[in-house]
This record gives sequence, C-alpha cells and structure tokens, in this order.
Amino acid sequence: MTDFNLPETRCASSGDFSIAFQVMGDRPIALILVPGLFSHIDFLHELPGYTAFLRRLSNFARVVTFDKRGQGLSDRIDGAPSLEERMDDLRAIMDVIGSRRAVLLGVSEGCPMSMLFAATYPERVSHLILFGGFACAAERMPEDVWQSHVEQALKSWGTGETMRNVAPSRASNPEAVTQFAKYERLSSSPGALRTALYIHRKIDVTSILPTVRVPTLVLHSRTDAQVPVALGRELAQHISGAQYIEYSVGDHYAWLGDTGALLDDIEEFVMGQRQGASTELERVLATVLFTDIVAQPGMPSKLATGAGVICWISTISLPNRSSATTAAFWSKAQATAFWRRSTVPAAPSGARSLSAPPRNTSACRSAQACTPARSKFGERISVALRCTLPREL
Repeated sequence: MTDFNLPETRCASSGDFSIAFQVMGDRPIALILVPGLFSHIDFLHELPGYTAFLRRLSNFARVVTFDKRGQGLSDRIDGAPSLEERMDDLRAIMDVIGSRRAVLLGVSEGCPMSMLFAATYPERVSHLILFGGFACAAERMPEDVWQSHVEQALKSWGTGETMRNVAPSRASNPEAVTQFAKYERLSSSPGALRTALYIHRKIDVTSILPTVRVPTLVLHSRTDAQVPVALGRELAQHISGAQYIEYSVGDHYAWLGDTGALLDDIEEFVMGQRQGASTELERVLATVLFTDIVAQPGMPSKLATGAGVICWISTISLPNRSSATTAAFWSKAQATAFWRRSTVPAAPSGARSLSAPPRNTSACRSAQACTPARSKFGERISVALRCTLPREL
C-alpha cells in the first residue's frame, strides 16, 4: 500500500460468519483496533483524520481494523453478538494474518471486549490500550435518562445526530454532519442498532478487571461527551499496574483533533520510545494534478458525472529529494477533502492552456502531456493544481 492507496478489505471466517478487516503497514508488531458500537472500515477513510491516524500508527505497527459481526461490511446477524462471539471473531482475524500476539487498542464499547480477551487469552495480547472506555455500561447514565436517549438515537439515526456526543468539535459543520449521517446509515440499520443498544446496556466486565495481567494503558479525554472521564479513571484504578493518561480536551473519537500527544503516548507505551513528528509521511511534499475528462456528446464520462477524478500525484521526499509520480482514482469526497485541506490556492485552468508558478512546472508539464488524450476520451480535459505541506498527507 502506498501513501495514496487505501488498504484492501479482506474477510476472515469465524464459524458461519465472515468478518471484514483491513491491514495497514507491514511492521512485525500487530496492533488491532477494536471498534465501538458501530463501524464501516471502508467509509471511515472518508472521515477527516481517520486515515492519517492509522498511518501514524503504521509507522511502528501493522494496524488491523475490522467491523464486528452485524456491522459495516461484516455479515449481518439476528440480534447482536455477545462478547464471547466477538472474541471468536478477533481470534479468527489474528489467525488469518498470522499473529500469535497483538496489541489491542479498544475504543469506547470495544474496551470491555478487549479487556475480556486480554484476561482470557493473555498469551495472545502483548499490550492493552483502552481509549474512552468503561467496564459497566449501565454506569454511563441512569436508566430513565438512557431510555429517552435510546429513543432519540433511533429516531435521528442516519441524520448525523450522533456527532453531538462522539465528535462535538465537528458537529457545527454541516458538511461533516452530512458525511457522518452517511456513515451511520452504512454502518447499521435502526433495528440492528436498537438490538445492539439493549444488549450492550447489560455489559459489565468489572469483575474481571483484577484478572487483567497484561501491560495496560488507559487513555481518556476530560471533555469526552459520550463516556464520562470518571469511568476511565475507574478502569485504571482496578487494573493492576495500569498506566493512566488524561487529556484536557478531545472528542470521543481518538482520531479527531490534535492527536499528536495521543499517538506519541501509544507509541512510547508499545515501543518504549517515541519518534514523534519524524515520520515518513511528514517528510513528503506533494503537488496533485486533478484531471477531469469532459465527455463528447453521446460519450458519457464517469468523471464528468462527478463520480471522481484522476489525480497525478508528484511527491518529493525532503531528506534526499527523491521523487515519484503516481496515478490514482480518487472519489469525489477524497478529492474534495484534499482540495480544502491544501495550502496553496489555485483556480482550475482552461482546457488548452495552463500557467502556474515555477514550483508547479512539473505538474504543468503533466497537464500538457494529457492533451493528446482529448481525442480519445472527450472534448477537453480540465486540470487544476493543489499543493500540500508535508503534514497534510
């Protein structure tokens, strides 16, 4: 996988069910991210910050993400999976990727299962990391409050309303809410969500906390609107030898906001040291040439319909100034997200001429080289340039 391609989705067989998972990186240490209430491993890459978060982790670990059974791209089921069934799914993924031991990074509702797995199979867990977690679901809110919360969640499911609790820092952004609404709809149906919420309400692994004997790091944000920080503190107090780090600000989703300190803390816990900002991703400059092929009359173009754009990505590694050019097809959402994050404004050029500052001459030459293709693919080819700082990639 290159910096501009997303990991392939594969499936592991767990009994009669197929569990969808992805692997990013090729490091010897496997780090498995155990998801919360709902997920969709493909669409999550469309959400700002998620892919960059995984890529930072992949600098020192082979990062594995998955959709639990009944969610996302994994097989649907009647009801909701028990913690024991979810442990079976995790073991199946570890067997498929050839990992005898792994780091577990439990997030939110994924924390109880991660703790139970570590207590049951300590020989298969090298480190346990818990972010925004809890041991007893019923302690999150009183019963009467929870009942009204469930009904409201079901009524608004698919509208992005969940962002108010899991990502309040972005909840005022209408485009972010629209995108998150799609994520909700792809992850789970309202009926499946109802069943999951009622079953998850019964989760309580408090009794097994003293039996967790693997190295454990508990992370929690003081401003977490989904899981009170007091529950994170309680986890650390009841797991023998657990380290606890509390962040003054942050959302319930680990990959949103300023994740630098969080990622450094995870790396230091797993590797014994932190590399911080000195990562390969942050030592790359890129100029991206967006090309949109406009179809001739009677020749419909996939690109002209807004399905996506072809990107010619020219990268320069800062330490040795080696360069490479890659062609990739980006979805409309990916291209739009990159365009908005970029730092050097440039208006789209006309089809037959292009002028730009000298620093973009390589991209200009690429644009001019596209011209002969016009007779084959369409009436004209529109191009636009965008540059990023190293940290943008």
